[in-house]
Amino acid sequence: MADAAGGPQPEDCPGTGSAQAGRAAACQGCPNQKLCAAGAAGPDPAEAAALRERLRCVKHVVLVLSGKGGVGKSTFSALLAHGLAADESKQVALLDIDICGPSIPKMMGLEGEQVHQSGSGWSPVYVEENLSVMSVGFLLSSPDDAVIWRGPKKNGLIKQFLRDVDWGEIDYLIIDTPPGTSDEHLSIVQYLGASHVDGAVIITTPQEVSLQDVRKEINFCHKVKLPIIGVVENMSGFICPKCKNESQIFPPTTGGAEKMCQNLNVSLLGKVPLDPQIGKSCDKGQSFLSEAPESPATSSYRNIIQRIQEYCDLQHTQEEKII
Repeated sequence: MADAAGGPQPEDCPGTGSAQAGRAAACQGCPNQKLCAAGAAGPDPAEAAALRERLRCVKHVVLVLSGKGGVGKSTFSALLAHGLAADESKQVALLDIDICGPSIPKMMGLEGEQVHQSGSGWSPVYVEENLSVMSVGFLLSSPDDAVIWRGPKKNGLIKQFLRDVDWGEIDYLIIDTPPGTSDEHLSIVQYLGASHVDGAVIITTPQEVSLQDVRKEINFCHKVKLPIIGVVENMSGFICPKCKNESQIFPPTTGGAEKMCQNLNVSLLGKVPLDPQIGKSCDKGQSFLSEAPESPATSSYRNIIQRIQEYCDLQHTQEEKII
């Protein structure tokens, strides 16, 4: 576990996702021992079997993470889902586990929609025939309602989303997470341990104050053995629509995401420039990719989405060879 409690971690730390977390000999004296041990127990065999059965028809699972809020993580999750669903032969689902700040319903144009119960579980809300969404936002009586829950209740809802939602046959399940490395992240990694995760996409902005938290996020992924697909640098400059000159709104004082990825041996999936239309499209619940097809940001998004698809396809091919 990361040394958030202020002390060094053992070099042979078993990792938060391990059954030995907080209990192994190497954990003795670690300041995070109690914290790891408290979350070390995985789902019981029956629960793991139920999760495995429900997710059996999900081909690829991609988590979208960020070290801090306000870097465009949910925006990226929404546009990743739209971009993948542009291929009508693919079935895409977007799961929002940002329990306290569910912005996905607004971004996907689904505010006011409700979840319906069927014999096979909760039915997700559909944007298109091949794009479905699930969020705690659909369970609130008003979009202004505050979700004031402790960890166990959040964890229970995340488990319910995975176990009780009738996802059907899904090619891509995109999971939008809250910022940081907290209860929701530990829970989703633990529950998905019964199934399969292709990896995580980590969102940042160029300035050091954002990169500092991303390094913690990368460390978290290593500790829980969550593969990292790569990093996306949002708000990477602003290209004037008239003169086409580029300005650095958030100067990369330490080299930005590119330098960080080189230092940490992580892939940089791409850089997305600022475009005011992105925020406008999100507020209207529209896909920026189709609203502004000529924008440099759209081109960046499409290149990043293609790289994620290629990564997932390669993972699938390697797994088939092993089998």
